[in-house]
Amino acid sequence: MFRRFSANFAVFSMYLDFLLIWASLTIAVEVRPLLNNLPFVKPILEKTTLPWFFYLIFPALWIAVLMMFSLYDGRKNLRVIHELSSLVLGSGLATVSMAGVLYLSYREVSRFLFFSFVVLAVFLMMIWRLGYRFVIRIKPLNHLRSRKVLILGAGSIGRKLAEQIREQTDARLTLVGFLDDDPGKQHDSSEILGRLSQVHKIVLQHAVDDVVIALPRSADAKMNQVVSNLHDLPVRVWVIPDYFSLTLHKASVEEFAGIPMLDLRAPTLTEYQRIGKRAFDLVVSLLMFPFLLPIMVVIGVLIRLDSPGPVIYRAKRVGENGRLFMMYKFRTMVANADQMLDKVVRYDELGRAIYKTPDDPRITRLGHFLRKTSLDELPQIWNVLKGEMSLVGPRPEQPALVEKYAPWQRKRFTVPQGITGWWQVHERSDKPMHLHTEEDLYYVQNYSIWLDFQILLMTLIAVLRGKGAY
Repeated sequence: MFRRFSANFAVFSMYLDFLLIWASLTIAVEVRPLLNNLPFVKPILEKTTLPWFFYLIFPALWIAVLMMFSLYDGRKNLRVIHELSSLVLGSGLATVSMAGVLYLSYREVSRFLFFSFVVLAVFLMMIWRLGYRFVIRIKPLNHLRSRKVLILGAGSIGRKLAEQIREQTDARLTLVGFLDDDPGKQHDSSEILGRLSQVHKIVLQHAVDDVVIALPRSADAKMNQVVSNLHDLPVRVWVIPDYFSLTLHKASVEEFAGIPMLDLRAPTLTEYQRIGKRAFDLVVSLLMFPFLLPIMVVIGVLIRLDSPGPVIYRAKRVGENGRLFMMYKFRTMVANADQMLDKVVRYDELGRAIYKTPDDPRITRLGHFLRKTSLDELPQIWNVLKGEMSLVGPRPEQPALVEKYAPWQRKRFTVPQGITGWWQVHERSDKPMHLHTEEDLYYVQNYSIWLDFQILLMTLIAVLRGKGAY
């Protein structure tokens, strides 16, 4: 939920930098009159009063410049020297930009005040980053945060990668072992855990996070089978060298343990798109929460009065990149609804199961109203705050249905799953679940923060109309 390379941590870094820059400006203004006795400082008779909007413009401008230098992209700042260089260079450009703002708007600011503000802000932003790096080097934390790597292929390329992983302590990678079909290699090394066909079992057994394919070109057929076996597992898949045809949605070249590789599960969103989406989710959710909480309390009381059973229904769903999580909803069915599923399921002309129907006998009286108004989805705001879901995106799917997906349908999991999405605002529940993947892929391929905003507005209109929801 809160890792160094996650969107959550990037948003946290931006918020913390904003507060430190604001605090530095405030401190510089307050302390400046106390420094009149310094020989190189021109005395001022009274405290400087800055317009209030400078306390917003300066932090916002500074952070925008730091974003241009990729300071908040953790993967581009693995080494401390890279991160501090980006901070210093970005701060230099931000200083020039802020000086230009002052020159064009408010020239009465003391030069020493401005200089002390910049130095203090850079110092504080540098100190918290160094402090964080020191903390994560503590052994218990380093152990908890390490990513487990499984290498497919124990040849020269795979062995070289293993050496790099052991040397890259900053990356916090742990080598689980190798898989290889060569009997000779299996007898010569205890690190070889089995054959390539056992990859699914080994990944589950050792809770592997990253699978690196380091097979020769002659093993193309085996490679296709290996990637197919990994489709339903929440792991990152890397290849040495390039095999673009195996990508789930798109591939990106990244440095992993010092070696350029193709990430076959490269996120659809760029780092800054992900940061922007996460910031948008947090801001909108936190603004809505005080208004939604009383409504949710009333709904909870009504559910308890309407029928026996829990207020919140927890269901296992498939999230981004195939990760499983518990999704929350207000209960709209009788307490034993899951045991009655076989009695209400229907099938279309192609034999595909349809689970959602308007005349489902398991739905309670209040449940019909909650579904019609989509109020049953309100508890998912907690999933959004936890980072398991987004406000907008493809709907999280049931694991049993995902198991029947064709490979092309799995592309919908390359973005965060959402409370509402492109499919919901156009079709609501009028279209069976197995036919909405095309709309989800449209969202995946055309994502923008403005599209999210548009979908939220269209969702509000669709809910007020009450069309297609059941």
